[in-house]
Amino acid sequence: MTDSGITSSFDLRALGDRLRQARLARALSLDDLAQRSGVSRSMISAIETGGKAPTIVVLHRVATGLGLRMTDLMDDPRPDRVIVVRRGDQPTVTDPSGWERRNLAPTIPGLAFEFMRTTIPPGVDAGTFPPHPPGSREHITTASGTLTLTIDGTEHHLGPGDAISYAGDCHHRFENRGTEPVVYYLALVE
Repeated sequence: MTDSGITSSFDLRALGDRLRQARLARALSLDDLAQRSGVSRSMISAIETGGKAPTIVVLHRVATGLGLRMTDLMDDPRPDRVIVVRRGDQPTVTDPSGWERRNLAPTIPGLAFEFMRTTIPPGVDAGTFPPHPPGSREHITTASGTLTLTIDGTEHHLGPGDAISYAGDCHHRFENRGTEPVVYYLALVE
């Protein structure tokens, strides 16, 4: 783990290679991607070389700037008809603040779908995520704790078993204001 970035169950060099390949495939310079993502040119370059681990929010912004999902940068696509992803093989990132995002569904070519399990420790604000493409939808159910989800400035408090579905083309923020960890499952369809 770096002082400012994520720890992960995947290789940062491989992450950097996937990022560079995606950027070059779109004929984007580092400056172009910096402008599209709101992430500095130097940070993108450092991620591409495997020299710096991004925070989860930074990785999400870079992926959005490329028109991708974060999972597209975290894992190589798998085209197999049946895919078993053992717990130890699930791409997992942990932010320096302690929150963890575990991808439960593999990256499948042509399928714009993410399914993840997130754990946010007590008192942690996971940050505000930028909008997904128009027409996208996020579905969340809380397994434990109380999640404060702010969607375009409106707070929603979700306790164990509560679920919410919303248009993903908005700013959305995830917080745990409680005293116990929050665990929730999120499915994103783009």
